Amino acid sequence: MTDPALNDGSAGAGDLRTAELAGRLEAVRRRIGVAAAAAGREDRLPTLIVVTKFHPVEDIRRLAALGVTDVGENRDQEAAGKAEILAECGLTWHFVGQLQTKKAKSVVRYASAVHSVDRPQLVDALAKAAHNERAAAGRAPLDCFIQVNLEDHADAGAHRGGAAPGDVLLLADRIAEAEGLRLAGVMAVAPLGAPPEPAFEKLAGVSARLVAQHPGAAAISAGMSQDLEAAIAFGATHLRIGSDILGSRPVVG
Repeated sequence: MTDPALNDGSAGAGDLRTAELAGRLEAVRRRIGVAAAAAGREDRLPTLIVVTKFHPVEDIRRLAALGVTDVGENRDQEAAGKAEILAECGLTWHFVGQLQTKKAKSVVRYASAVHSVDRPQLVDALAKAAHNERAAAGRAPLDCFIQVNLEDHADAGAHRGGAAPGDVLLLADRIAEAEGLRLAGVMAVAPLGAPPEPAFEKLAGVSARLVAQHPGAAAISAGMSQDLEAAIAFGATHLRIGSDILGSRPVVG
């Protein structure tokens, strides 16, 4: 069965959809600008990654025409198909979901960055795949963000995933030593049902400790539609925004 997200989605009111996306995109960019100004970061706006999971390729084409350069996906099968179809758009693809080691070979073929590196086995799988799939073609190293679990209680990892803060430096060393990988920084999702500010403050502390050991790993991937302002206030360099730009996920019937 063809993945509905790989259909072009262009039947009907294409111009209306482009206008809708343009308005939503502009509203998010305004929010980013206001939040960056409040944080004294007008000259250092974070990278906007539009998370396009479950949305059709034609929406991504529209976004590219509107100036979007970075898109995020969290399912390899869907992402791989979209990246192939949209190769001419020159987009930068970010893998932002939980990743099985067996999918590493596929992901490194199209993604420029993986934001969910959370265990040594995944580092090793990505390194092997990057060596086999990227190095021979002369492609740049794969950017790796260490996903950090910011939950306070022990069983919370089932909700968000990620490495414990105390394990970040060990993972960082492993990534830094791997040929074909580049340690970019950290990533996290704010805990469910709690204010995001304490979590992002905690992430900023984890980032500072990482940068003290690996000065080039200063990126912080944090902030989604509901909490981008808090993420920017605590130093986010990459935002992962989906529903506020693309709207609700399409109904699969």
